[in-house]
Amino acid sequence: MKIQDKDTFDKANVFGQGEENSAFAQFFIGNSYLNPLTDPKACPVFLANVTFEPGCRNNWHIHHAKTGGGQILICTAGSGWYQEEG
Repeated sequence: MKIQDKDTFDKANVFGQGEENSAFAQFFIGNSYLNPLTDPKACPVFLANVTFEPGCRNNWHIHHAKTGGGQILICTAGSGWYQEEG
Protein backbone atom coordinates (compact mmCIF):
# COMPACT_ATOMS: atom_id res chain seq x y z
CA MET A 1 0.00 0.00 0.00
CA LYS A 2 1.43 3.37 -1.00
CA ILE A 3 -0.11 6.50 0.44
CA GLN A 4 0.46 9.81 -1.27
CA ASP A 5 -0.98 12.37 1.16
CA LYS A 6 -0.78 12.88 4.93
CA ASP A 7 -4.54 12.93 5.58
CA THR A 8 -5.01 9.51 3.97
CA PHE A 9 -1.96 8.19 5.82
CA ASP A 10 -3.23 9.46 9.20
CA LYS A 11 -6.57 7.71 8.65
CA ALA A 12 -4.88 4.42 7.70
CA ASN A 13 -2.11 4.45 10.35
CA VAL A 14 -3.51 2.80 13.49
CA PHE A 15 -0.36 3.55 15.54
CA GLY A 16 0.04 7.27 14.76
CA GLN A 17 2.99 8.99 13.13
CA GLY A 18 4.68 10.27 16.29
CA GLU A 19 7.31 12.98 16.62
CA GLU A 20 10.43 13.67 14.56
CA ASN A 21 12.88 10.84 15.24
CA SER A 22 15.80 13.01 16.36
CA ALA A 23 17.08 10.42 18.88
CA PHE A 24 17.92 7.96 16.09
CA ALA A 25 18.33 10.38 13.15
CA GLN A 26 21.98 9.36 12.71
CA PHE A 27 20.81 5.95 11.48
CA PHE A 28 18.52 7.31 8.77
CA ILE A 29 18.93 9.04 5.42
CA GLY A 30 15.91 11.35 5.28
CA ASN A 31 13.22 12.09 7.84
CA SER A 32 11.59 9.51 10.08
CA TYR A 33 9.13 9.76 12.96
CA LEU A 34 8.97 7.75 16.19
CA ASN A 35 5.85 6.94 18.19
CA PRO A 36 6.73 4.89 21.31
CA LEU A 37 4.00 2.37 22.11
CA THR A 38 5.52 1.23 25.42
CA ASP A 39 7.58 2.90 28.14
CA PRO A 40 11.10 1.35 28.10
CA LYS A 41 11.39 1.98 31.86
CA ALA A 42 8.14 0.13 32.63
CA CYS A 43 8.17 -2.63 30.01
CA PRO A 44 10.97 -5.14 29.24
CA VAL A 45 10.13 -4.90 25.52
CA PHE A 46 10.30 -1.53 23.77
CA LEU A 47 7.65 -1.22 21.06
CA ALA A 48 7.50 1.75 18.71
CA ASN A 49 6.01 2.74 15.39
CA VAL A 50 8.56 4.24 12.99
CA THR A 51 7.22 6.18 10.02
CA PHE A 52 9.45 6.89 7.02
CA GLU A 53 8.89 9.92 4.79
CA PRO A 54 8.99 9.10 1.06
CA GLY A 55 12.63 8.50 0.09
CA CYS A 56 13.79 7.96 3.69
CA ARG A 57 16.21 5.06 4.17
CA ASN A 58 17.49 3.24 7.24
CA ASN A 59 21.20 2.38 7.30
CA TRP A 60 22.00 -1.35 7.43
CA HIS A 61 22.52 -2.35 11.05
CA ILE A 62 22.09 -5.19 13.53
CA HIS A 63 20.16 -5.48 16.80
CA HIS A 64 21.82 -7.64 19.46
CA ALA A 65 19.94 -8.92 22.49
CA LYS A 66 21.22 -10.54 25.67
CA THR A 67 18.04 -12.64 25.87
CA GLY A 68 15.13 -13.15 23.52
CA GLY A 69 15.03 -11.54 20.09
CA GLY A 70 16.70 -8.30 19.18
CA GLN A 71 14.13 -6.69 16.94
CA ILE A 72 10.78 -7.64 15.49
CA LEU A 73 9.66 -5.74 12.40
CA ILE A 74 6.02 -5.39 11.40
CA CYS A 75 5.57 -3.55 8.11
CA THR A 76 2.14 -1.89 7.96
CA ALA A 77 2.59 -0.02 4.66
CA GLY A 78 5.08 0.36 1.84
CA SER A 79 7.92 -2.03 1.12
CA GLY A 80 11.51 -2.56 2.14
CA TRP A 81 14.44 -4.94 2.51
CA TYR A 82 15.65 -6.89 5.53
CA GLN A 83 18.22 -9.61 6.15
CA GLU A 84 17.57 -12.59 8.43
CA GLU A 85 21.02 -14.18 8.45
CA GLY A 86 24.53 -13.86 7.09
